[in-house]
Order: sequence, then C-alpha cells, then structure tokens
Amino acid sequence: MNRRLLAPLLALGLAILQGCATYTTPAAGVNMAALGDADISALMALEPAVQFPARLATVRVQSSGYHSLTADSYGSGQFSVVTTRDIESADDLQRLASQDQLSGVAPMTRLILPQELNTLRDLRLGAARLKADLLLVYTLDTSFNVESTALGPLSAITLGFLPNKQAFVSATTSALLVDVRTGFVYGAAEATERESQRATMWNSREAIDSARQQAEAQSFHSFVGEFERLWQATLAEHLTVVEPEPVVPPTPRQKPEPTVTPALPPVLDPTPGTYTF
Repeated sequence: MNRRLLAPLLALGLAILQGCATYTTPAAGVNMAALGDADISALMALEPAVQFPARLATVRVQSSGYHSLTADSYGSGQFSVVTTRDIESADDLQRLASQDQLSGVAPMTRLILPQELNTLRDLRLGAARLKADLLLVYTLDTSFNVESTALGPLSAITLGFLPNKQAFVSATTSALLVDVRTGFVYGAAEATERESQRATMWNSREAIDSARQQAEAQSFHSFVGEFERLWQATLAEHLTVVEPEPVVPPTPRQKPEPTVTPALPPVLDPTPGTYTF
C-alpha cells in the first residue's frame, strides 16, 4: 500500500474508533427511606441512646453493582458499599472528625460488613463491631445533562458526536445520622453542586469522568458544612450537660469565748461563835 495513503487511513480509522467509544454513567444513589423499617409504629417507638462524647462510623452506600472509573462497590442485595475514598478529600474528612463531642471517626470497611446488604440494620451491625455510637450513612446521586436532555444512570454517552452545547454534571450528597444501638434517626443532611462544561470537551471517558469527580467532590465538600449544622442541632437537643454541684467553702472555726465561772458567796462558819461584850 502506498505510504501516502496509509497515514490518512490510520487517522480515519482512529477517528472512527474514538467516535464509536462510549462512556457509561455510574449507577444511581440509594433512596435513604428504603433503608429503614417501613412500619410507622416501630419508627415512632425508636429512642436515642447515644452518650457523649460519641464515636462515629461513616459509610458510603450506592445502588447494587455500582461502578465508576475510580471506585468499585462491595456487597449484593438492595445496595452496595463504596469503600474507596475517591471524592472525599482529607480536609473534609478532618472537618468531620473535628466536631465537638466526637471522640473518634472510623470509616467502615468490607471486613466488618455482611455480603448481603438490604437494610440499615446490616450497616448498624458493622458499626457495632467498631464500637461506634453513631452511624453516618451517605450516598451520591449524579446526573449528566446536555442542554435540556438528562442522561440518567447507566446511560451510554457516545464520544465524538456530542453537539456544541452546554453540558453539566450535577451531584447530590444525601445522608442520615443514625443511632447504632436503636436505629433512631437524629436527622438528615443534603447538598448539591454542579460542574458545567462545553459538551465538545467530553471527547473521552476520562474527560467526562473528571467532570463527574469534580461535581461529586464539590457536593461532598458542601455536605460537610450541612453535617456540621446537623451535628450542632443534635448536640443542642440530645446532649445532657451535668452541672457540677457548687462547692461550699468550709465555715471558718470561731475562737470559743472564755468560760467565766461565777464567784461563789462566802461560806459562813455554822459554829456559833463566842462574843464578848
């Protein structure tokens, strides 16, 4: 073959291969309401049992079979657990750990979790193995959009054929703060951030996934601020401050007054005397 024709053909073939390549959006987050007990009377009967200072366990959950270019998930059932810290920065994790009345923060690993994950109780069981008092369960729900077209979870984006329009990735971090012993929910927190780009920049899987990572990292960063507000509200409602009993200074000992013995009247001699006149 003529070498002059070989280079253009190779370039054309490479362009065709790049054009046919696709990026698959990650699976969705987890509906937090589906993790708990659906029985209303049982939910109303739950009571807080935490004692401060408390130990906090953290865990990120995603839909079953979650996978991205930077993280895989563990577990089967209704949801899975992501143990890779791909969007949580060290500074944000330090902010979580530095909250007042927290004696320690421990991330949960697959070593302490059952393979089958279906309810919040499965996560509480793992947190109990860490001797944690509270459990922070969070999930990330990420959506991809090109102008007004939303690309849902597990959508295939064909590279090289995107129009020259505005594209953005939106990520929402949602969380519950749960009592490990009883399952009582102290509150919820949520934060959403968006990373905007031109769609023509999405010319590779790495470029699209970079936008996802930035949006999710910004979302988690904003969520930490929401968690700080939730934590302060939790302390205000459930932290019992025991006031120390006032110390009463000892009463100074007074010098006893001297005892005065009253003088006795003179004793007259009862013997009759002899009187000479």
